[in-house]
Amino acid sequence: MAEIKRNNSWYKNLRSKYRLVIFNDQTFEERVSFRLTRLNVFAFLLSLSLIFSSITFLLIARTELKTYIPGYPDIDDKKQLYSLNILADSLLQDIKLKNRYIEGFKHIFDEDLPLEDYNKREVLTNRYDTITNRKSSMDSTLRAEFENQTLHNLYFTETGQLTGSTESSIKSFNFFTPIPGIITSRFSLIDNHFGIDIVTARNEAVKATLDGTVIFSGWTLETGYVIGIQHKNNFVSIYKHNSVLLKKDGDNVIAGDPIAIAGESGELTTGPHLHFELWENGTPVNPEEYILFN
Repeated sequence: MAEIKRNNSWYKNLRSKYRLVIFNDQTFEERVSFRLTRLNVFAFLLSLSLIFSSITFLLIARTELKTYIPGYPDIDDKKQLYSLNILADSLLQDIKLKNRYIEGFKHIFDEDLPLEDYNKREVLTNRYDTITNRKSSMDSTLRAEFENQTLHNLYFTETGQLTGSTESSIKSFNFFTPIPGIITSRFSLIDNHFGIDIVTARNEAVKATLDGTVIFSGWTLETGYVIGIQHKNNFVSIYKHNSVLLKKDGDNVIAGDPIAIAGESGELTTGPHLHFELWENGTPVNPEEYILFN
């Protein structure tokens, strides 16, 4: 019973009402008066402290005032620390590479090569026998279109247009026999043999079949010394397996002029002979249809 009375008295003390009066110090006139309880005063002070705490937290968290707090980390310091970490990692990597470079030199000077490194390397071998040449129909069509273009013809008409050629105009040319001899291999598109092989005596002079300009004079692995001449009406003649070339790129020749010496240069040859090709508008034609070989 006594404990219940003590609890009630404590609660009543909190709810006990008091008056706060403000007087004029000279006239003792009452200016302001408040009716308060201990509970109201406690609640007011608690609310006031919460408000000030919230305002202080917002000011520190949302403004630059937080940088003035001792021990608070600066964001610029974090960025600088991150950059220094990256720089340190780069320097360590560079030091490792330089150490490996120096160690390699030491092994070379000591004549002690690191064989374990060489054993780990893959040995690359050229397997040319496994390479296959696959031509699609689209690739063949593109090649034919490109070869039939006449953009690089050296001869033009008076109006600036490329000269055309017809079968009658080609047959009207006076072809000069490039070399005397016996034909041993004839023209065959099926066998990809785009010319004829003429067996002749060694060191026989090869002559230009028509007037024209030398567009190629050089050496290839398979056909040896080769010379090509551009003629009128988009016509090209090719001479392969020569031993010596007498003309160079850009030289003008006349039909019958010596342009090379017959031989057997290149891998695709079995003796002294001339491989002669005739091309019209990027397409190979049979030389025997236009030139008399006897």
